[in-house]
Amino acid sequence: MVQTRRIVKSLARSLLISSLAIALVACSGSSRVRKPAELVAVTNQFDMVPVWSTSVGSSEPFNFHPVVAGDAVYAASHRGNLVKMDLASGNKIWEVSVPERITVGPGSDGRITVVVTTKGTVYAYDDTGKPAWNVNLGSEVLTEPVVAGGLVIIRALDNRFIGLDSQTGVRKWTYQRQQSALSLRVDYGMLAINNEVIVTGFAGGRFGMISIANGGLIWETPLSFPKGFSEIERLNDVTAKPSLAGETLCAVSYQGRIGCGQARTGAVTWFKDFSSFTGTAQGSEMVFAANEKSHVTAFTTKEGTQVWENTKLTFRDVGEPLAVGRVLLMGDAEGYVHAFSQADGELVARIRHDSSPVTAAPIAVNGLILIESQGGKLAAYRPK
Repeated sequence: MVQTRRIVKSLARSLLISSLAIALVACSGSSRVRKPAELVAVTNQFDMVPVWSTSVGSSEPFNFHPVVAGDAVYAASHRGNLVKMDLASGNKIWEVSVPERITVGPGSDGRITVVVTTKGTVYAYDDTGKPAWNVNLGSEVLTEPVVAGGLVIIRALDNRFIGLDSQTGVRKWTYQRQQSALSLRVDYGMLAINNEVIVTGFAGGRFGMISIANGGLIWETPLSFPKGFSEIERLNDVTAKPSLAGETLCAVSYQGRIGCGQARTGAVTWFKDFSSFTGTAQGSEMVFAANEKSHVTAFTTKEGTQVWENTKLTFRDVGEPLAVGRVLLMGDAEGYVHAFSQADGELVARIRHDSSPVTAAPIAVNGLILIESQGGKLAAYRPK
């Protein structure tokens, strides 16, 4: 049964809020406490030198991601702040106040930047911060929007994928998925590839590729299958954004499997039992993921052979991973960011970014590592 705080919070906000919360409490027992592992001493083998730092406002209880487009970085807060900053210096270029509280965003291609509010309204701004358009979708949105190929792609909680013209907000297409009996009420990450397609996960252990131009489903394939008797035990969703390296696509499901295969066809060449809601990251020959206990594991992308497992961050609720250079970066619930050696999984560096959780994946761009906490601290570091 589910034992992590993050999954408990996700399930408690799902379609059956009351019944799931009661079931989780009954199964876990009030006397069983998840105690995060104490930090082991780490001698930093490289430094993460701060370049600039700013506060963009808290995203709690949601999980916002900064977005880089061109030479700028865009970020938002739950209270409605949307800001564009110079990537190199962190200097603010413009800042706007969105009329409503924000649940997810931003998404940007550098020309149009969008956020979605608690009322299901998409607000779009041009490259100067001037309001461009807004449209209400009639549904709550928790998935980060994608701006690509002249369209804004929105994934709504009612299982609709909607393509809006990025300049006008006019709806170009809608792709409707069948509603599931029960699914996690979380961000289902979308991976945009070459401004042509998005790859994303679905409920029931499946994931697929959708055309950005017309919303057509290109392929869909199962990664894992529901198991167990109760609805909670059978939850088996691919919620995290898949990862891509070359032609190899990897994905992981909650209470299911991790696997890799061919991006063009979606054919999964291998899979292993695994459960994760924070996703995968790929190096040149390996794929990395953390399970619900925050045990971090590396598999070969070709055969799925387990190379190493690191259990030193047990129950520290690590966030989304980033594989860059020779290291793997992950934040945790106490605001630390940990660096693992991709070769053997040993901890090689650690910094304290903030006192609030670091759940969004760090971003590597132009020799910088961008990190944002849920408390709203956004900073750029230069590895040395």
